[in-house]
Amino acid sequence: MKSPRLSFLLGATCVAWLVGCGSGSPESNGLGAGLSSVDTDTDSTGDGTWMGEPIAEGCEPDGGVPTDGGVPSADAGVPSGVVWVKSTSRFHTSVGIAEREEDLSANPPEILVPTGSTFELHLGSPHREGGWLFTGIRQGQYYLRRGSTFLVTSARYVDVGGNRLGRPDAQYVDVASSPLQVNLLNLAPWQNWEGSLQQGSSLQLTSSQVDLFSTTSIFDFIPDGATSIVTSNAVMDSVLGNLPVFEADKGDRLYVNQLSEFSAGFLPDGRPLGYTAVERSVQVGAFDFMPDGFTPMPVTGLLQPARMREFPIEWRLPDFAHYASQVHPNAQPGIPRFDLVPGPHGLQEGWIGYTGELLTLSLPRGTAYDLTARLRFGNPYPSNWGVIGVVSYSFRNQEPMPDGSGRVGSITGNYTEWDAVDNLIAGPLVPKLSPPRAFTIDGVPASVPRRVGTVSPVLAWSPPSVGTPSAYRVSIQRFDPDFGFAFTWRVLYMPGSVTQVRLPPETLEPGTSYIATVSAIDSPNVDIENFPFRTLDRLPYRSFTATSSYFTTP
Repeated sequence: MKSPRLSFLLGATCVAWLVGCGSGSPESNGLGAGLSSVDTDTDSTGDGTWMGEPIAEGCEPDGGVPTDGGVPSADAGVPSGVVWVKSTSRFHTSVGIAEREEDLSANPPEILVPTGSTFELHLGSPHREGGWLFTGIRQGQYYLRRGSTFLVTSARYVDVGGNRLGRPDAQYVDVASSPLQVNLLNLAPWQNWEGSLQQGSSLQLTSSQVDLFSTTSIFDFIPDGATSIVTSNAVMDSVLGNLPVFEADKGDRLYVNQLSEFSAGFLPDGRPLGYTAVERSVQVGAFDFMPDGFTPMPVTGLLQPARMREFPIEWRLPDFAHYASQVHPNAQPGIPRFDLVPGPHGLQEGWIGYTGELLTLSLPRGTAYDLTARLRFGNPYPSNWGVIGVVSYSFRNQEPMPDGSGRVGSITGNYTEWDAVDNLIAGPLVPKLSPPRAFTIDGVPASVPRRVGTVSPVLAWSPPSVGTPSAYRVSIQRFDPDFGFAFTWRVLYMPGSVTQVRLPPETLEPGTSYIATVSAIDSPNVDIENFPFRTLDRLPYRSFTATSSYFTTP
């Protein structure tokens, strides 16, 4: 389907966490216009030290920095002028959470301190206790950059690590697809695809020991009603990227889930409305397998009925469609979608990893009526795993591409919400957040297609009329005239109190076209300044996006 939750979260573009986006250009420490280098980090002066590192004159250490990452007072003990950046990966498994500190030296962070319309660049240096240390950073907000992503924060201690699913010693190979030897028995009667509203049966592969979510493609024709599949004419494609190495002595196992089509009733025009949900599953025993792109992975098992649950929903789709003009004055309602997904190892830390779908209901573009239905799904996972409900509604603005070709491009925004399913369906499904308002680029409405006057413009907006943002996410998407689409180029995160941001030098390239989006994020348990990415996984989460038109730099 997408790159899984990434489209739920970020609007179906390339993901750019602080580790950077694969589509971005090579990073440079070179100084652009409006950017001056301040090298206070390798030759710091001053009389005091903190943990063996020099600090600014007159600053004294007042205690240690908490390293457990679990307290809101993470800045306590960091002297004025010092910023300590770390990256701690947290691996979630059935026996608990393992932490691993990552080496930042291959892709070191930078700090940009605003000075009016320009910035001071601080490069920092390795800290002997791990992470990266910056000194000479005055109090107030600064931009922490790593790769293609910026974090606007005033925190003195920042951990840019995130959550991962699976054991920390798992190995992954540079292969995303593998042939399969399929030998599956006792399937639910197979249903073939009949259209976007009747998608039939499918198979998904997941694991709780290693990070895996894979779709499967079977190239043999499977007749309707078939209850077995035996073929080597099949492949798996990892939605998460590199495939894991399975090791039997580490207990690595595989879930094979069969999703079947069920009825959600009829659309107002009389067409049948189907949805897919897990009906049968098998967990394959521990095995050894090294994906190489040529050797088939065995997928063998006797599927069993998954324990089923039925529940009602009332989805007030007109309440979502109502916000189209606030996403962009020319936006039209897009595709509504409702998913249930597993919450591996419980929901205490939020939605960790991505292990496929338990249920997916997708409606036609522009659907806007009150949908009521009873839905059912199977759940093959352990009872201590949670179930998360995800609501998304997209919006689309179509306008001429800025290359003069006459082609029309689509600019999309989204409403996305996820929470524990019982919380989500406790009442009607309605938007609990609205888009940011009055989105401008250098004071001009962002919805006006134009050539801007600088490569470092100011983006500004007003808070949404519904909901209380904990954070904002600004995405800059670079238009590629050869391919005719825009891909994520740079991303900036900032606290909910910030409603304008100047793009740093070198964010935009001369003579290039872009799209900007700003998303309000309402997630009361997020700590965007100290632990941005691990806490963005926490529940509940809601976001709503406003979009610009195409704009071009001078």
